[in-house]
Amino acid sequence: MERRTFLRASALSVGAATGGALTAEASGPLRVQVLMFDGVEELDFVAPLEVLSLAGQMSGGAITTRMVTTGRPGTVTCSYGTRVAVPGRWSPEDADVLVVPGGGYTDRTGPGVHRLIADRAFLRELAAADVLPVAICTGTMVLSAAGMTRGRNATTHSGAKADLAAQGATVINARVVDDGDLITAGGITSGLELALWLIERFVGARLAQRAETVLEYERRGTVWRA
Repeated sequence: MERRTFLRASALSVGAATGGALTAEASGPLRVQVLMFDGVEELDFVAPLEVLSLAGQMSGGAITTRMVTTGRPGTVTCSYGTRVAVPGRWSPEDADVLVVPGGGYTDRTGPGVHRLIADRAFLRELAAADVLPVAICTGTMVLSAAGMTRGRNATTHSGAKADLAAQGATVINARVVDDGDLITAGGITSGLELALWLIERFVGARLAQRAETVLEYERRGTVWRA
């Protein structure tokens, strides 16, 4: 997990410190996959998908973003009935970052994150993947089920923070918690801040600010860093 992500972070930190920005030609794109599943909360995945895709366009391809499933390609039905065609299965070898949204946490028998949590084969694959795990809202609970938040600083939706703490995480009450090789965000709308932080951390503050301007959005809350 650490090798590819931290080599990229080290290379980009030089450009960010000097006000520069990553170009796809210089370092290759930051490859982001957004995990889709039945019961996923619409805003949990739409916010980072739009923000990161916009940044990719504005930077000439410094970021690529694609939706993926845990199994066969197909159509997923989101929390409020939106149907989304997802073209491919997630592939750790083709990604630097995996974004895990939340959804359906209060319904343990219906579609949503509990079905991911019950998929032991997927959790083992997730824990072993050489990607940077990023979670939004109750997507953090999927990472927790895979053993990835125990003893780590993390956050999630307010309704799941007690469960996250009980499973061994140190819960931080911040909008985004960056614990190095684990990034989590709390709340349904926090995918906006999380995506903008990914842009700033890996590509540079200049591009993040440009994206904010185009989106006409001002970041809120705190990015807590280890």
